[in-house]
Amino acid sequence: MDIDVSAEAKDKRLNRLVAITVVLLSVFTGVCGIKDGNIVQAMQQAQSDAVDRWGEYQADKTKGHIVATAAAQLAATAGDRPSPTLTATLAGFHADAAKYAAEAPALARQARGFSDQYDALNVHDDQFDASEALISTAISVAAVAALIESTGVLGLAWAFGAMGVFMGVCGFAGWGFHPDILSNFLG
Repeated sequence: MDIDVSAEAKDKRLNRLVAITVVLLSVFTGVCGIKDGNIVQAMQQAQSDAVDRWGEYQADKTKGHIVATAAAQLAATAGDRPSPTLTATLAGFHADAAKYAAEAPALARQARGFSDQYDALNVHDDQFDASEALISTAISVAAVAALIESTGVLGLAWAFGAMGVFMGVCGFAGWGFHPDILSNFLG
Protein backbone atom coordinates (compact mmCIF):
# COMPACT_ATOMS: atom_id res chain seq x y z
CA MET A 1 0.00 0.00 0.00
CA ASP A 2 2.86 2.41 0.74
CA ILE A 3 4.22 1.91 -2.75
CA ASP A 4 0.93 2.94 -4.36
CA VAL A 5 0.72 6.13 -2.29
CA SER A 6 4.34 6.99 -3.08
CA ALA A 7 3.83 6.38 -6.80
CA GLU A 8 0.64 8.45 -6.75
CA ALA A 9 2.44 11.34 -5.04
CA LYS A 10 5.27 11.08 -7.58
CA ASP A 11 2.73 11.25 -10.45
CA LYS A 12 1.15 14.37 -8.96
CA ARG A 13 4.55 16.00 -8.52
CA LEU A 14 5.46 15.31 -12.15
CA ASN A 15 2.08 16.59 -13.34
CA ARG A 16 2.50 19.75 -11.25
CA LEU A 17 5.95 20.34 -12.75
CA VAL A 18 4.55 19.84 -16.25
CA ALA A 19 1.66 22.22 -15.53
CA ILE A 20 3.97 24.90 -14.14
CA THR A 21 6.31 24.48 -17.11
CA VAL A 22 3.47 24.84 -19.59
CA VAL A 23 2.04 27.92 -17.87
CA LEU A 24 5.37 29.73 -17.57
CA LEU A 25 6.41 28.98 -21.13
CA SER A 26 2.97 29.91 -22.49
CA VAL A 27 2.98 33.27 -20.72
CA PHE A 28 6.51 34.01 -21.92
CA THR A 29 5.51 33.09 -25.48
CA GLY A 30 2.50 35.40 -25.27
CA VAL A 31 4.62 38.34 -24.16
CA CYS A 32 7.18 37.57 -26.88
CA GLY A 33 4.35 37.45 -29.42
CA ILE A 34 3.33 41.01 -28.57
CA LYS A 35 6.88 42.28 -28.99
CA ASP A 36 7.34 40.30 -32.19
CA GLY A 37 4.13 41.79 -33.60
CA ASN A 38 5.47 45.28 -32.92
CA ILE A 39 8.75 44.40 -34.61
CA VAL A 40 6.92 43.08 -37.66
CA GLN A 41 4.97 46.35 -37.89
CA ALA A 42 8.22 48.33 -37.69
CA MET A 43 9.72 46.08 -40.38
CA GLN A 44 6.74 46.72 -42.64
CA GLN A 45 7.09 50.47 -42.11
CA ALA A 46 10.83 50.39 -42.85
CA GLN A 47 10.22 48.35 -46.00
CA SER A 48 7.49 50.74 -47.11
CA ASP A 49 9.72 53.76 -46.45
CA ALA A 50 12.58 52.15 -48.39
CA VAL A 51 10.32 51.45 -51.38
CA ASP A 52 9.02 55.03 -51.24
CA ARG A 53 12.53 56.51 -51.18
CA TRP A 54 13.71 54.30 -54.02
CA GLY A 55 10.65 55.43 -55.98
CA GLU A 56 11.50 59.08 -55.31
CA TYR A 57 15.12 58.39 -56.28
CA GLN A 58 14.08 56.83 -59.57
CA ALA A 59 11.62 59.65 -60.26
CA ASP A 60 14.32 62.28 -59.65
CA LYS A 61 16.74 60.44 -61.93
CA THR A 62 14.06 60.20 -64.63
CA LYS A 63 13.03 63.85 -64.27
CA GLY A 64 16.67 64.90 -64.43
CA HIS A 65 17.17 62.89 -67.61
CA ILE A 66 14.00 64.33 -69.19
CA VAL A 67 15.00 67.91 -68.32
CA ALA A 68 18.55 67.39 -69.63
CA THR A 69 17.21 65.89 -72.86
CA ALA A 70 14.71 68.73 -73.30
CA ALA A 71 17.46 71.30 -72.71
CA ALA A 72 19.71 69.62 -75.27
CA GLN A 73 16.94 69.47 -77.84
CA LEU A 74 15.96 73.09 -77.24
CA ALA A 75 19.57 74.24 -77.47
CA ALA A 76 20.02 72.29 -80.72
CA THR A 77 16.99 73.95 -82.31
CA ALA A 78 17.92 77.45 -81.12
CA GLY A 79 20.60 78.05 -83.68
CA ASP A 80 23.52 80.44 -83.20
CA ARG A 81 21.61 83.29 -81.54
CA PRO A 82 19.04 82.13 -78.99
CA SER A 83 16.40 84.56 -77.81
CA PRO A 84 16.35 85.85 -74.22
CA THR A 85 13.26 83.72 -73.54
CA LEU A 86 15.01 80.63 -74.81
CA THR A 87 18.11 81.41 -72.72
CA ALA A 88 15.94 81.79 -69.61
CA THR A 89 14.15 78.51 -70.37
CA LEU A 90 17.47 76.72 -70.83
CA ALA A 91 18.75 78.17 -67.55
CA GLY A 92 15.61 76.86 -65.82
CA PHE A 93 16.14 73.42 -67.33
CA HIS A 94 19.76 73.37 -66.17
CA ALA A 95 18.73 74.47 -62.66
CA ASP A 96 16.10 71.73 -62.50
CA ALA A 97 18.60 69.12 -63.72
CA ALA A 98 21.09 70.23 -61.06
CA LYS A 99 18.39 70.10 -58.36
CA TYR A 100 17.41 66.53 -59.31
CA ALA A 101 21.05 65.45 -59.47
CA ALA A 102 21.66 66.92 -55.99
CA GLU A 103 18.57 65.28 -54.43
CA ALA A 104 19.19 61.78 -55.79
CA PRO A 105 22.16 60.78 -53.57
CA ALA A 106 20.32 61.83 -50.39
CA LEU A 107 17.28 59.80 -51.42
CA ALA A 108 19.48 56.77 -52.13
CA ARG A 109 21.12 57.10 -48.68
CA GLN A 110 17.71 57.31 -47.01
CA ALA A 111 16.47 54.24 -48.91
CA ARG A 112 19.57 52.27 -47.90
CA GLY A 113 19.08 53.42 -44.30
CA PHE A 114 15.52 52.08 -44.26
CA SER A 115 16.72 48.82 -45.80
CA ASP A 116 19.40 48.54 -43.11
CA GLN A 117 16.77 49.23 -40.44
CA TYR A 118 14.63 46.44 -41.89
CA ASP A 119 17.57 44.02 -41.80
CA ALA A 120 18.37 44.92 -38.18
CA LEU A 121 14.75 44.38 -37.14
CA ASN A 122 14.65 41.10 -39.04
CA VAL A 123 17.36 39.68 -36.75
CA HIS A 124 15.10 40.26 -33.74
CA ASP A 125 12.05 38.92 -35.59
CA ASP A 126 14.03 35.73 -36.27
CA GLN A 127 14.95 35.53 -32.57
CA PHE A 128 11.31 35.69 -31.54
CA ASP A 129 10.35 33.16 -34.22
CA ALA A 130 13.03 30.77 -32.95
CA SER A 131 11.87 31.38 -29.38
CA GLU A 132 8.31 30.49 -30.32
CA ALA A 133 9.37 27.33 -32.15
CA LEU A 134 11.59 26.14 -29.31
CA ILE A 135 8.99 26.88 -26.63
CA SER A 136 6.25 25.17 -28.64
CA THR A 137 8.49 22.13 -28.87
CA ALA A 138 9.15 22.33 -25.13
CA ILE A 139 5.42 22.42 -24.33
CA SER A 140 4.78 19.43 -26.60
CA VAL A 141 7.62 17.45 -25.04
CA ALA A 142 6.34 18.36 -21.55
CA ALA A 143 2.92 16.97 -22.49
CA VAL A 144 4.55 13.74 -23.60
CA ALA A 145 6.48 13.65 -20.30
CA ALA A 146 3.19 13.77 -18.42
CA LEU A 147 1.70 11.03 -20.57
CA ILE A 148 4.61 8.63 -20.21
CA GLU A 149 5.40 9.78 -16.66
CA SER A 150 9.06 10.49 -17.34
CA THR A 151 11.11 13.12 -15.55
CA GLY A 152 13.89 12.60 -18.10
CA VAL A 153 11.59 13.70 -20.92
CA LEU A 154 10.50 16.65 -18.78
CA GLY A 155 14.19 17.57 -18.50
CA LEU A 156 14.37 17.56 -22.31
CA ALA A 157 11.34 19.87 -22.38
CA TRP A 158 13.11 22.21 -19.95
CA ALA A 159 16.18 22.23 -22.22
CA PHE A 160 14.08 23.27 -25.21
CA GLY A 161 12.27 25.79 -23.01
CA ALA A 162 15.56 27.26 -21.78
CA MET A 163 16.79 27.70 -25.36
CA GLY A 164 13.47 29.32 -26.27
CA VAL A 165 13.60 31.69 -23.31
CA PHE A 166 17.20 32.56 -24.21
CA MET A 167 16.15 33.47 -27.76
CA GLY A 168 13.26 35.56 -26.44
CA VAL A 169 15.55 37.39 -24.01
CA CYS A 170 17.95 38.06 -26.92
CA GLY A 171 15.05 39.62 -28.81
CA PHE A 172 13.96 41.78 -25.89
CA ALA A 173 17.50 42.85 -24.99
CA GLY A 174 18.41 43.63 -28.60
CA TRP A 175 21.35 41.25 -28.57
CA GLY A 176 22.79 40.35 -31.94
CA PHE A 177 22.74 36.58 -31.38
CA HIS A 178 21.11 35.13 -34.48
CA PRO A 179 19.88 31.56 -34.89
CA ASP A 180 21.54 31.18 -38.31
CA ILE A 181 21.33 27.40 -38.48
CA LEU A 182 17.63 27.36 -37.59
CA SER A 183 16.84 30.33 -39.84
CA ASN A 184 18.68 28.88 -42.82
CA PHE A 185 17.04 25.48 -42.32
CA LEU A 186 13.52 26.94 -42.05
CA GLY A 187 14.01 29.92 -44.41
